[in-house]
Amino acid sequence: MIIRSAEPADLPRLQAIETAAGEIFRTVAMDAVADDAPPTIAALERYRRAGHAWVAAEDTGTVIAYLVAEAVDGALHVEQVTVHPDAARRGVGQTLIARTADCARNQGLTGLTLTTFADVPWNAPYYERLGFRRLSGAELTPGLRAIRAAEAEHGLDRWPRVCMRREP
Repeated sequence: MIIRSAEPADLPRLQAIETAAGEIFRTVAMDAVADDAPPTIAALERYRRAGHAWVAAEDTGTVIAYLVAEAVDGALHVEQVTVHPDAARRGVGQTLIARTADCARNQGLTGLTLTTFADVPWNAPYYERLGFRRLSGAELTPGLRAIRAAEAEHGLDRWPRVCMRREP
């Protein structure tokens, strides 16, 4: 597996990965999440241009996963990490998170943050195994509060959500 910066030609593949990976949400009665549109090419391009979009590719060059992030209140916020279902359970997401932590350290950022579903096994419980901890409401920065507000407006609060943090 190769971890590298995303290239413009990768972006449509990232959308396809997002769509394929979303299907698993149907197994936990979260069809609306599965039906949600993937990030737009323009949104993915903004992360790529900022240097915060990475892909995992097989030795053949086929992209199997991606992670996009942005600096939020002194931390690197993982906006999305998605692994194609055919590549699940091989440590791909963990490897992308490790690369992101390296980036945060190199940029002098204080840690990694993310928001996720609290009770979905491959969400908050997975990130806890990777060293993330759930943040209390008092620990939320203004940027994290704004992200949560946007998620609520998008309808994601139909299911419990949490903010999480990991030191880099």
